[in-house]
Amino acid sequence: NYNCNGSYCPPGGRTMATDLGELLVPYMPTIRVPKTGDRVFKSECAFSFDSPESEGGLYVCMNTFLGFGREHVERHYRKTGQSVYMHLKRHVKEKATGAAGGAIPRRRNGKVFLDLELNRDFNGEDYEYEDEAKLVIFPDHFEIPLPNIEELPALVTIACDAVLNASSPYKKQEPESWDEEIQVSRHARSLRQLDNGVKIPPSGWKCQRCEMRENLWLNLTDGAIFCGKWFFDGTGVTEVDVYSFEEEEAVLDPHISEHLSHFGIDMLQMQQRTENGHHIDNNPRPRVSEWEVIQESGMKLKAVYGPGYTGIKNLGNTCYMGSVLQVLFSIPDFQRMYVGNLQRIFDYSPLDPTQDFATQMAKLGHGLLSGQYSKPPMKSELIEQVMKEEYKQQQKGVSPRMLKSLVSRGHPEFSSNRQQDAHELFIHLINIVERNSGGSENPSDVFRFLVEDRVQCCQTRRVRYTQRVDYCIQLPAPIEAATNREELLAYEAKRKEAEDNMRPLPEPVRARIPFTACLQAFTEPENVPDFWSSALQAKSAGVKTSRFASFPEYLVVQIKKFTFGVDWVPKKLDMAIDVPDFLDLSRLRATGLQAGEEELPDLMPPIVLPEDTRGMSYQEADVVSPEIDEAAAMQLAEMGFPLEACRKAVYYTGNMGPEMAFNWIIAHMEEPDFAEPLTLPSMLDPSLSTSDSPMGATPLDNSPPEESVSILTSMGFPRAHSIRALKNTNNNLERALDWIFTHPEEGEESDALSDMADTEPNDNAFSNANSHSDSTLSPDRDATGPRVKDGPGRYELFAFISHMGASTMSGHYICHIKKEGRWVIYNDHKVCLSERPPKDLGYIYFYRRLSSS
Repeated sequence: NYNCNGSYCPPGGRTMATDLGELLVPYMPTIRVPKTGDRVFKSECAFSFDSPESEGGLYVCMNTFLGFGREHVERHYRKTGQSVYMHLKRHVKEKATGAAGGAIPRRRNGKVFLDLELNRDFNGEDYEYEDEAKLVIFPDHFEIPLPNIEELPALVTIACDAVLNASSPYKKQEPESWDEEIQVSRHARSLRQLDNGVKIPPSGWKCQRCEMRENLWLNLTDGAIFCGKWFFDGTGVTEVDVYSFEEEEAVLDPHISEHLSHFGIDMLQMQQRTENGHHIDNNPRPRVSEWEVIQESGMKLKAVYGPGYTGIKNLGNTCYMGSVLQVLFSIPDFQRMYVGNLQRIFDYSPLDPTQDFATQMAKLGHGLLSGQYSKPPMKSELIEQVMKEEYKQQQKGVSPRMLKSLVSRGHPEFSSNRQQDAHELFIHLINIVERNSGGSENPSDVFRFLVEDRVQCCQTRRVRYTQRVDYCIQLPAPIEAATNREELLAYEAKRKEAEDNMRPLPEPVRARIPFTACLQAFTEPENVPDFWSSALQAKSAGVKTSRFASFPEYLVVQIKKFTFGVDWVPKKLDMAIDVPDFLDLSRLRATGLQAGEEELPDLMPPIVLPEDTRGMSYQEADVVSPEIDEAAAMQLAEMGFPLEACRKAVYYTGNMGPEMAFNWIIAHMEEPDFAEPLTLPSMLDPSLSTSDSPMGATPLDNSPPEESVSILTSMGFPRAHSIRALKNTNNNLERALDWIFTHPEEGEESDALSDMADTEPNDNAFSNANSHSDSTLSPDRDATGPRVKDGPGRYELFAFISHMGASTMSGHYICHIKKEGRWVIYNDHKVCLSERPPKDLGYIYFYRRLSSS
């Protein structure tokens, strides 16, 4: 019963109400005027990527202000009983020959969609838009064209105007990306520059006082170069940073190009460019080559369309997210979880589906895999493009805006408009999947594996074996193992000579490192800092080696290409690694305690209070903080989190490293005392007796910290067993993990947990195996441990994510995925067959397990 415009026509013809006021009376209590804080979704459906430009237009609920495409609006009506919707439709048509055109397309009813984002895939000069709005009353589909001020009740008119003029719901997040607005300097127009003959060369810069070559600043008055005060906003320099010492703040200089040219600096040659929403670094020549090689520039890549070949739009530095999501939805478990269960997820979604992770993952998965948004152009369109000499065989792609808004909410980095690390996002998404997989099905199971850490006391030669959960292995990239080491040394000598003599730098050389060297570096023993030997009951030298206690179904390998420069900005090492298509890690399977090895005693180090707290009263020592791995805390703080929150995260995760602490931060950042300093009054509570504590340790409260319990349960361990482990290890998280693996549930505790599993199956996503994947679980794995899909350690490469640029905070990400026996390149919304996949320049590699046959 829909006509060609997408409007509903009831049987017997369209019904128009004669008395609109009377018609709307029953629905008036449900029609709301958007208030401050209300989000109006008038550009995209909550369940699909339908928009006002889609064939059926978009329906906006006049009570919840959620948007729905034609096939989803009935579901919302049935679920909520809301009857009044605003139907928005944008008609896009090509301008007639000879029609006047301009940079801004001519639009009729321009005020109807005042803040609706234009589809950038259309050339504004060649197309014009006609916008249409009307109220539709369900279930009979009565239609009231807008505007209709004279006949509509005042409340309805006000509500309609407010909806039509509402801003994008995502714009409210954008100011949070910036700390403050930088103002134009009052000296910019009248700056006096000395004619002292100073000309700045294009390279070889160094501080005139200390000869430092990093973090340099140019005095715009006299041309002097010094190191010193610097500012960093996480974006990389997208324009010249200017600081006014008189105004004591960073400022804008609209005349910076003229001021730099006074000293011989050509702004046009050094300025960074922005293309397709991602930053392009102005770096030495190998970076340009890297961009060309990874994107396969210069090759006639053939565009592909259909299910599984849909691109993801870049919303502005969101390529890191698009690349990760493309890989995840190429894995059957994620397809089955979110797309296979699409109707169930949509039917049981909450009243606000934009805030439901499963709904938004299902929406994106369907958009990528249905082929609905990846259709080849019609033959007539191709002919027309060829005639106009603007042949662009590209798809539009889908926009991940709703999902990004949801998964980045509250995260100081991912919620910004800045470029981010794809590996960090991958771990962040896996954590969210874990938290939202309350039932038995958890697609992230395919990545989970157990690592066995073997720690040996160098003095007594005694050992301790522990296991931990991981989702990715990080391989070092040892530069010293480069096959072109002599060439690298020669380049470094030439580069230093060029800098000293202020001459142009030589052609950079890319290090070529064998993958076997990376794997060897991963397996080498490493020193354990501040190792406490329970055999000696003192600090001693210790070494640790790591092996696979289980092999995952899908193995994620990250190459550690990034390091920190002297300015604390992450920088990428320029290297190529011969990553293999097939990988056999069977020799790295853990073996456990070997014959002849003697275990370290199962003792904990004593709680040692700082010297300056001994003799203090309880009140004086109330705010003394315990020993914390400050290096790990600083590493997290550099990501943008409050320092005190980072210190708490490191403490509550037992100084087990920044990754564990990062998970704690994500789980607790909404708490009101998140950024408050860490204080533990119970450390010196005189009411606690130490006489019965082993090794003089201070006994803690019988109830372990909820933070530690949450961390263990998030790994898949039952809550009761996690509490027991913490109690038996004095609430030491690292020792509690070891205790869990070495103390299977016994007796009454085991019976109680068994009963809990029968009555509360949703408390632990790991303790109940999927009905379709039981056979893949490790047969000898204790049921109390995290669920892993153990199997052979033989793999085949099926995807990799590459990064272009000098830092994780700038540049661009793309991914290559092997589908149907051929490599496909996913570069934002562009999807093409790959001619020469640059496997040696990848950053994150994804392997799938080979079948045992």
